[in-house]
Amino acid sequence: MKNIYSLCKDCCKISKDSAPAIRCRECGSPRIISHIELTKLCIAHVDCDAFFASIEKRDNPDLASKPVIIGGGVRGVVSTCCYIARQSGVRSAMPTHQAKRLCPNAIFITPNMAKYVKASKQIMTLMQELTPSVEPLSIDEAFLDLSGTQKVHKAFPAQILARFAKKVEKQVGLSISIGLSHNKFLAKMASDLDKPKGFAIIGKKETVDFLAPMPVSSIYGVGKVFSKTLNDDGFASIKDLQDQNEHDLRAKYGEIGARLAHLSKGQDTRSIITNSKVKSVSNETTFLTNISDINPLSVKLLELCEQVSARLKAKNLTADTITLKLRSADFKLRTRAKHLYLPTQLAHVMYENSFRLLELEVDGTAFRLIGVGMSGLKKNNEEDPKDLLEPKIALKAAAERAIDKVRGRFGESALIRGKLFTNSEINIKAKSKKENNNERD
Repeated sequence: MKNIYSLCKDCCKISKDSAPAIRCRECGSPRIISHIELTKLCIAHVDCDAFFASIEKRDNPDLASKPVIIGGGVRGVVSTCCYIARQSGVRSAMPTHQAKRLCPNAIFITPNMAKYVKASKQIMTLMQELTPSVEPLSIDEAFLDLSGTQKVHKAFPAQILARFAKKVEKQVGLSISIGLSHNKFLAKMASDLDKPKGFAIIGKKETVDFLAPMPVSSIYGVGKVFSKTLNDDGFASIKDLQDQNEHDLRAKYGEIGARLAHLSKGQDTRSIITNSKVKSVSNETTFLTNISDINPLSVKLLELCEQVSARLKAKNLTADTITLKLRSADFKLRTRAKHLYLPTQLAHVMYENSFRLLELEVDGTAFRLIGVGMSGLKKNNEEDPKDLLEPKIALKAAAERAIDKVRGRFGESALIRGKLFTNSEINIKAKSKKENNNERD
């Protein structure tokens, strides 16, 4: 075997030999990563390790050896948890009561988003020092394209990333895991292979063989429901997909079938998108007691539509797709979407369209959560075009603009819609949770 490159994650030196190194020649560290393509790959995915929980442990050393869970509340869910808690089976999005049962000695901490955002900005700033090609995915992860940076940093991309990991640990006090490959799909997959403090590589030559034995659920975007569908259709491993041609998969599953045909072979032509903008604006509410009746559900829906509308107006945005989100008492999620003929930022338009979606879902099921979101965002160059609206709709639009002016002058409580005012007791049954781009850990 020739031209095996080894990178020391401690001193960041690269050595070349005929076999993978066991220890670093320079510092003697056993923290070595070896790969034949180590000096050629430049697409990376960086993921912070148990981000929220790690920040809390950083700020309180007494928590270092204890199971920490971020989240809680009577009807809450786990936002994230440390690796000690994960050993007990606790996972993100798990109901709090279940997490407490699995890990009774865990310490629950209420999320402190201001602190987490500050740490995220520090890390993103350090990323920008490596390359301008940074695509944030969420508060704690991002893609980087390091092609063309070797001359600037006088180091290979793998070395640059190793130095970056050490810098984050020293300056921010957090650890990260890195995936390095030849495209985004594989880089993200690689970053999950060696957590925490990981650094994994998937090269071009090994791609197909590497993916073959993995379950189809390993493909990013294939959730539990679709994974079961694939399994029922005879596709258990990624190799089962590799053995199919694109035409057959497209005929069976539509465009997602074509996507599976390419990803199963590790083919991903997506580029790094820099300066990515907000893709959606949404708000949701978790009830303290489950609700199955359409009247109180519609009250909360209207309230959420007003909140989303206010955020769109504040950012001077309109949107053309509305999504209704419902979570039942048994935690099953329903999402229903509708494309609007004209983009809007008006609350009453959002409400009327989302209410039609809600009516179809109210079937006696008890719901613990309702949410509404708007996507397909674009800059609002003018108000909803009145010449294309029905007279009654135009009057409603004018009335809402008038309400906005009054609230802007005298405050949000200056004018309250009758539906919300007469049903204000619903407001004390719920706690509101705002979302913007689905920030997660």
